[in-house]
Amino acid sequence: MNHQFLLRALLGAAAMGLGACTPSLLPVNVAPVVAPSTSVAQATHKLDQVAIERAAIEARYAASEQLCYSKFFVNNCLNDAKEKRRSALVLQSAIEDEAQYYRRKAAVDERDREVAKALKEFEQEEARAAAQPPPPPRAQVQQVPAAPKATLASRSAKRDARVAQHAAHEQAEAPQRAARAKAFEQRKLDVEKRQREVAEKMAKKAAKAEAAASK
Repeated sequence: MNHQFLLRALLGAAAMGLGACTPSLLPVNVAPVVAPSTSVAQATHKLDQVAIERAAIEARYAASEQLCYSKFFVNNCLNDAKEKRRSALVLQSAIEDEAQYYRRKAAVDERDREVAKALKEFEQEEARAAAQPPPPPRAQVQQVPAAPKATLASRSAKRDARVAQHAAHEQAEAPQRAARAKAFEQRKLDVEKRQREVAEKMAKKAAKAEAAASK
């Protein structure tokens, strides 16, 4: 009896702690308001925190499930725990969507700036070349032919090379983004697996308790 009383007291204290960490519940059809990101570093930090918080939400939910099976109104307790989990995950999804959108937009803006800069430099080179007066002819003077100025084709090639270099840089970072996405999916699968294991364990425990009570 003393052991059971102590166990219930500990579970009750854990439930109080979990309740303090749970955000306000969101209605099903209401989207949470997320503060906009102001930098790529901040958006990346948000995505890292989302992965951490999702794991914490699943851990809190598993602890809530275990506590519910010790209460009289098991179903009401489980429904409340599920709703808290849903509300918390909705908020994390909103944060993730906003951070990913900011990073994609920042990448597009940076690429546009690079292209605009290359185009401006090309136009400035064209203007300088057009402003240079042709040298006056010198009669009867044998001169070594000067090196030809950069042609339009060569300047276009330089501009295309700069644009291609930027595109190659974007492509080089693609595997890193894919690796982070794969790691996140793996963490998600691990959390779901642990959740199923906890649910199966609790179901077996409840079945044993009911069988023992019916004897």
